[in-house]
Amino acid sequence: MTSETMTAGTISMRSALAPLTVAAMLAGCAIPASKGIVEPVSTTALGLSTDAAPVIAADWWRGFGDRQLDRLVSDAVAGNPSLDAALARVSQAQAVLSTNRAENGPNVTLDAQEQYARLSGRYTIPPPFAGSTRFVGTVAANLSWNLDLFGRQKAAIAGARASVRAAALDVAAARLALSGAVVQTYIDLERAEAQAGIATRTIATRENTLRLVNVRIRNKLGSKLDAQAATTLLAQARQALVRAQVAQVLAKNALAALAGRGVDYPATIGATALKLDAVLPLPSTVPADLLARRADIGAAQARIEAAAAGRQVARRAFYPNVNLAGLAGFQAVGLGNLVSLDAGTVGVGPAIHLPIFDNGRLKADLAGATAALDLATADYNDRVVGAVREAADAVARISALDADRQRQREVVRGYAETGRLNAIRVSSGLDSRLDLVDNDVRLLAAEQADADLAANAAQQRVQLVLALGGGFDFQDVTR
Repeated sequence: MTSETMTAGTISMRSALAPLTVAAMLAGCAIPASKGIVEPVSTTALGLSTDAAPVIAADWWRGFGDRQLDRLVSDAVAGNPSLDAALARVSQAQAVLSTNRAENGPNVTLDAQEQYARLSGRYTIPPPFAGSTRFVGTVAANLSWNLDLFGRQKAAIAGARASVRAAALDVAAARLALSGAVVQTYIDLERAEAQAGIATRTIATRENTLRLVNVRIRNKLGSKLDAQAATTLLAQARQALVRAQVAQVLAKNALAALAGRGVDYPATIGATALKLDAVLPLPSTVPADLLARRADIGAAQARIEAAAAGRQVARRAFYPNVNLAGLAGFQAVGLGNLVSLDAGTVGVGPAIHLPIFDNGRLKADLAGATAALDLATADYNDRVVGAVREAADAVARISALDADRQRQREVVRGYAETGRLNAIRVSSGLDSRLDLVDNDVRLLAAEQADADLAANAAQQRVQLVLALGGGFDFQDVTR
């Protein structure tokens, strides 16, 4: 190729691209304003503590010291359908990212076509082909390269990348929520077991009392009213056992559902061995780094980035779209001519697309993208405020439950001592068995309430762990 030819080609390319600068300036002037109306909440206004918070292990539930719980969490993470759906959304987002990346590079296609057609005798085709019926064939390799001069595709890639990160963070948040649900349901199972144990011990005591009352009646020392009172108390304890056993079945069924298993799974769940008072490394105030600990907050923030990139895509749609297009191949009339070197064809040059009038579609797209950014920001703000409240509520409830449990233990001891003294009076003939009914009912209720408070305290510690992010590490997602 001579220098004159190269110079001519360069001048030709510059001539083709010359209108681009003017077109871009005109398009830039036509872009409407698109400022959002929602701003991210300021973390300084949330009143978070500056105290350093303890580090929470990723497998924090092991602090309860129950190997069966460890197995149940592993089964749930491996088989829960909701977690599978979150993982599928990650794959979907990654596919979108790959598609956008592919649009930013060269694309080559091969087209081949052969038609048997009558050629017009009154058109551009010369004799002897004009007016004849022949094979018309085309074989061409086509090149299309989006130059992305104004960054539209780059913004689309950035948005897709942020969406992938959001989906990955959603998986981490779903995994944490799932493990938390398993642990809290397992605590409910332990609660039901404790209630069943209390009811069983009470049944044994009241069955013995009923036997003693019957002995006293045979010895003319008691009345049928005493027997009726003892029978009523025994029925109440048996009712408490039935309720506790049903609660055990329901808790095991819930664990099976969380693990994505069937009706045979509850049979594999044995007695719990939880250390309900296990000390988890939890703060007494809401730490300042709360938002950096939570995967769901990170996902919401990534969606703001994706929406902002989407708005950039909508803004840059007003600018010209410039592609480099080329082809090389063969075109001929007649099968034999298609393989001739003289049938070769080649072409290359820029392709420019500039929106002139679209009846307001681009403006509507930009307004929609701006609204999507506002929506993502509002969702982020809602999650931030909710996260702070969850953590603050959990801290307050833990403190209140600790005080409540101390008072409840005093109540249990008081009713137990009253029952012991009343039993002495009855055995001495100073009181009737009827006088023990009210205290015995209250004692059973107090022991059940004590078991409830122990389980509630453990669940609130779990809730605080979840509110603090459950030991999540952002580097696990960003690596």
